[in-house]
Amino acid sequence: MVAALELYLDPDATRRIRVLWDALEAEGVQSMRSLLEQRHRPHVSLAVAPRFDPEQVAEALQGTTVAAPLRLDFQHAGQFVGRVLWLGPVATTELLAHHRLVHDRLAAAGIPLAEHYQPGRWVPHCTLSMRVPNTLMAAAVRRCLEVLPLAATVVGAALTDHARGIAHPLA
Repeated sequence: MVAALELYLDPDATRRIRVLWDALEAEGVQSMRSLLEQRHRPHVSLAVAPRFDPEQVAEALQGTTVAAPLRLDFQHAGQFVGRVLWLGPVATTELLAHHRLVHDRLAAAGIPLAEHYQPGRWVPHCTLSMRVPNTLMAAAVRRCLEVLPLAATVVGAALTDHARGIAHPLA
């Protein structure tokens, strides 16, 4: 498992994604609801690392509003190699600038970050499932398209490492 800096969505968007999780489960697709004893929360990750030191991250981000009230407009469903299904927001100038700001502050503090979350490589997304059977992918994508478009606002952020039981809220 990896650590992540997660942006949380407003209650209505969170509810709609959880309803989508239920619909995927009904199709036979294990959603993020089933993982981590149902502690998973719909989010978009800004940064990922093998491990985060919460104090080091807090110091690196001091003075930065990580949970900036960004508007996210989820317009598409996508798939990463390995059968990962996700919803993607439009990569607006504001979202990309916020991602770069947070990334640059963490990198300047010497915090090692996953390469695929680097500015220019990062694909903003909200993971729905990490194990979609190939035979069910088409049905799963159809379910995703039923909820799009989905408007959301970032309302919170946290530094998480579910394997280690870490969930530190960030401002």
